[in-house]
Amino acid sequence: MLFAYALVLLFAAVAPCAAKDTGLIFVSNEKSNNIIVLDPKTHAVVKDIKTSRRPRDMHFDAAHEKLYVACGDDDVIEIIDVAKLAVIGKLATGSSPETFAIDEAKRRIYVANEEASSLSVIDMDQNIIVQEVPTGAEPEGVAIGKDGKLLYVTSEVGDLVHEIDAADGHVTRDVVVGTRPRRFAATPDGKQLWVTTELSGEVYIIDLASFTVAGKIEFLPPGMRKSDVTPVGLAMTKDGKTAYVTLGHAAHVAVVDVPSRAVQSYMLVGKRSWGITMSRDEKLLYVANGFGDDITIIDARSRKPIVSIPVGRVPWGVVVDD
Repeated sequence: MLFAYALVLLFAAVAPCAAKDTGLIFVSNEKSNNIIVLDPKTHAVVKDIKTSRRPRDMHFDAAHEKLYVACGDDDVIEIIDVAKLAVIGKLATGSSPETFAIDEAKRRIYVANEEASSLSVIDMDQNIIVQEVPTGAEPEGVAIGKDGKLLYVTSEVGDLVHEIDAADGHVTRDVVVGTRPRRFAATPDGKQLWVTTELSGEVYIIDLASFTVAGKIEFLPPGMRKSDVTPVGLAMTKDGKTAYVTLGHAAHVAVVDVPSRAVQSYMLVGKRSWGITMSRDEKLLYVANGFGDDITIIDARSRKPIVSIPVGRVPWGVVVDD
């Protein structure tokens, strides 16, 4: 049960910067229905952007001129002007959009609709849904294959990962994974897809050529119970050597050596660690702590937290304009 409490945000007199390379930190907050924008140096609040209800997943366009935000309770993706730090438009989706992926080359947005059990395909130029693809119950994670020809979608209830032909929208193959699969990270060579399975407490590794399970990784931070380990967020370095996994109620981030699949260490963060992202230079990690109403910034080299910053209520995700 969530206990609501008032959070007073102190707004610094910091003017919005021009789009791209600002370093601004954007945090989506499910229960306060806003995007908190933080200054990267002072960590002061630059802007509180009001959104539709239940903002969750966020992605920039290639130019970082627009930030797209899935708002689950109003069935829309809102578009934020990154320079103006203001909502400038909305795209209709299916029921309860949670995560999505953008294919700039094809001008498509692929949206997992949790309550509709479907994947919406949105034309970015016309701003309309051009196709609906049926999926297993409660889809969440969405990933685009390396060549853009295949899509991958998790079904939380079905414990499945779907492979979908992007051209015709048909499911071509399924693979069974652990309980309640959530989100993805692909290896840079495009040969493996890693997926977090929240309720079985694991990361499953899928070989994309055979579309079979090639292995799995289990987690248990010191002093935690196995039942607390609920992996959700996943990020992988560009060289494919290191993966970072948020462990939900276990309040840690796991550091995994990708080639050996060995857990190297655990980093303590906030309550219900959820979304995770890296700075472009991969020196910093940003973690949204859903039940802590804050984010944690981590030094990736030392693997130690630098600071925790209060944000809105129930932060879901975090992205950085760098």
